[in-house]
Amino acid sequence: MDDVIAMDGPAGSGKSTVAKLLAQRLGYNYIDTGAMYRALTLKALQLKVDMNDERALTELARNTELDIIDSPSGSAIKVMLDGNDVSSLIRTPELTNSVAYIARVPGVREMMKENQRKIGRRGRAVFEGRDIGTVIFPNSRYKFFLDAEFRERVNRRYKELLSQGHATSFDKLAKDLKERDDKDINRKAGPLKRAEDAIYVDTTTMSIKEVVDRLAGYIK
Repeated sequence: MDDVIAMDGPAGSGKSTVAKLLAQRLGYNYIDTGAMYRALTLKALQLKVDMNDERALTELARNTELDIIDSPSGSAIKVMLDGNDVSSLIRTPELTNSVAYIARVPGVREMMKENQRKIGRRGRAVFEGRDIGTVIFPNSRYKFFLDAEFRERVNRRYKELLSQGHATSFDKLAKDLKERDDKDINRKAGPLKRAEDAIYVDTTTMSIKEVVDRLAGYIK
């Protein structure tokens, strides 16, 4: 697929910001697939669904309407859950710590795959997540895997949370991020890994602009 750009990588690698800016530069839509898992997690928490009940979580996903709507200017996206905008409700540290329970369920990921491919058929989009190049759009012409040294990724997340008004300690965040990495990499369904034909970019010492410039340079 020439009109879908796949971008994967761990938390703190810079992929969300880079994907958003790359989409703006290309005039594409920006699709944050992680936000879809967050929205489903929000619903599960609101309904008090047992996070260890894979059947219940799969059924929840089957009966949930999820969508990502990019703004015309590319400055913001709306995360829609059953027709309601939940963009401002899905970024809390508490919810972040529960996303892994949702993301590990094969049935949930299958529902997400169908939903994300449906969005992809609209065309001209930059998708970012954990399994975009390996599972969702394995035939995408342009695939990127962004990464950075662990401490740098923790530092970026720490600054991001502080800027959003969420108090946390650096050490606790490092512990949480390590656990999240382990769960992402080792889950059976859609694990975080680099597609064989994805371009690897280490963003540790690069500015956001430098990363965007490099990726744009690969796209013809």
